This record gives sequence, structure tokens and C-alpha cells, in this order.
Amino acid sequence: MKTEAQKEHQWLQQLVGEWSYEGEASMGPDKPLEQFKGTESVRTIGGLWTVGEGLGAMPDGSPATMIMTLGYDPQKQRYVGTWIGSMMTHLWLYDGELDAAGTVLTLNSEGPAMAAEGKMAKYRDVIEIKSADHRVLSSHIQGEDGTWRQFMTAHYRRKP
Repeated sequence: MKTEAQKEHQWLQQLVGEWSYEGEASMGPDKPLEQFKGTESVRTIGGLWTVGEGLGAMPDGSPATMIMTLGYDPQKQRYVGTWIGSMMTHLWLYDGELDAAGTVLTLNSEGPAMAAEGKMAKYRDVIEIKSADHRVLSSHIQGEDGTWRQFMTAHYRRKP
């Protein structure tokens, strides 16, 4: 069952490497922006998948570990993946697509709503490739009125 990497799998390989990141997040519409930073190590599995392990601090200073997996499912013709973090028990499942320019990967997911205990909300994580050594991850939540609000932005820079 050998699978050859397709152009969509090859696109993911630009994420492989050692990165540092800095970002800011607001965990609610009326909450102030909080700064965070850390590092991420991304490796490939067979040229078909990427696994990124992030280590950093939450805005309150507590340690955080995150793992993101990304791949491409040729049958679905969609990017797929997961995200887990040491700060929560929810397993985020990704389903996404690349824009026509080939620089923006939008990953859709569903998870616990920030403002309503016990409710779920729709989310989007967007990875934008700025250059070979710089990418931006932004996270968005869909409100009950259907509008999207960006609540997190992180700039990743490749370590020399």
C-alpha cells in the first residue's frame, strides 16, 4: 500500500523545520489581547503527513504543549488533520482547502464555544505562507449571528 506524495502533500513539506513563534490572543470579545511565544518542531511522516509539536507558554504564563497533524486525503480532495493541546481535553479535527494562489490553507473545525459552557462553535485556523521562513497562523470563531471573529494571530519564523 505505497502512496506517492501528490502536490498537496508536497505543499505541506514547507512547514517542516524548527520555528519560533510570537503571537497575541483575546479569549473573548471583551477581553484584552494577551501575548504568548514559543517554539515548534515540525517533521514529516513519509512525505505525506506533517507533525508539529509546539512548546510555549499560555498568556497567563503556564506551560503549553500543542501537537498539530496535517495531511491531504486524495479521496476527499481535502486537507485533513488534528490539533491537541495540554490546556484542554478536546480533540480538534481539521478539514480544509488551499486557496487558488497556493499560499493560504484554511482549516475548519468544531470545538467548545468560548462564551457558552457546554455549547459547540465553528472555528477556522488559517495558515498563510508569507515566505519560506515566515508563516502566520490565525484562529477565528463563528458567532451565533454567523459572523467570524479573529481571536488569535501567531507569526512563525524559521530558526537559522
